[in-house]
Amino acid sequence: MSSNFVDYVKINCKSGKGGAGSAHLLRTRGNAKAGPDGGDGGRGGHVILRGNKQLWTLLHLKYTKHVSAEDGEGGGSNLLHGRNGKDFYIDVPLGTVCKDFETGELDCEIIEDGQTVILLQGGRGGQGNDHFKSATNRTPRYAQPGEEGLEFWKVLELKILADVGLVGFPNAGKSTLLSVVSAAKPEIADYPFTTLRPNLGIVKYRDERSFVMADIPGIIEGASEGKGLGLRFLRHIERNSLLLFMVPCDTKDIKGEYNILLNELQNYNPELMDKDRILAITKSDMLDEVMIEQMKKLLPKDIPTVFISSVAGKGLMELKDMIWTTLNSEERL
Repeated sequence: MSSNFVDYVKINCKSGKGGAGSAHLLRTRGNAKAGPDGGDGGRGGHVILRGNKQLWTLLHLKYTKHVSAEDGEGGGSNLLHGRNGKDFYIDVPLGTVCKDFETGELDCEIIEDGQTVILLQGGRGGQGNDHFKSATNRTPRYAQPGEEGLEFWKVLELKILADVGLVGFPNAGKSTLLSVVSAAKPEIADYPFTTLRPNLGIVKYRDERSFVMADIPGIIEGASEGKGLGLRFLRHIERNSLLLFMVPCDTKDIKGEYNILLNELQNYNPELMDKDRILAITKSDMLDEVMIEQMKKLLPKDIPTVFISSVAGKGLMELKDMIWTTLNSEERL
């Protein structure tokens, strides 16, 4: 199974030290005591997080444990300012959040291409001795040292940005649906947790329109408490505009399974309850019209419902219509 999807990395970040100011005293042929002319030191390089829409995963940072920005150069004579240290840029996919490893405090989130956030400021350069001359001290022989850089462990987490997130227990048919309605090729098999990483697919709609669908790995009961890989899976749902709940038609208690899924999301993050939701009853090619009508009486009343079969192609256009209408409703725009 591919391990190319990486959604969590821990990195030690260190910004550059500021360059020292110069304590140089100018001496010329005609004036041996021309006074202080020490320049300022350059600032140390920043560590900067930068959004890059070409990236979909944190794989490129998987083996990066330490990053360091360049130190600033010291000031020179003739009031020469030291060169600033080179900044270090960490490119990340959109949807990445950065947290302090020690405190867990959120530093920032990257949601736009080209967006930059300074994670660690470089140390300030020291002032040269020219700044310290006065009427009573015309030849100061001291200058400021450069300020030390900062060093912290940071955690980068990727939360998938998608229009539609597929929510369901393992084997609910999420991967099959994504493979049918998009060009994505997720691994599919009839056993739990075939999907161990999110898969993204672009779903084409009418008149060359499209939306992005994410197949989130299956939730289990207790996921919000960290059971299984629950917390890793659930964070990807936070960034989806619409949640498509998927429950197979042969489930003994469809309403009960839907409520378990809903409860796991609520326990993880109550704000998820504000997202639009659609319920898809999967594998419905096994049902005739009479069975469908009987089953509708047992379904939750507070959510739009559609019966689909990814294998037979049943109800897929109706599902796309419901998704597109919800995503583009006047209330959302």
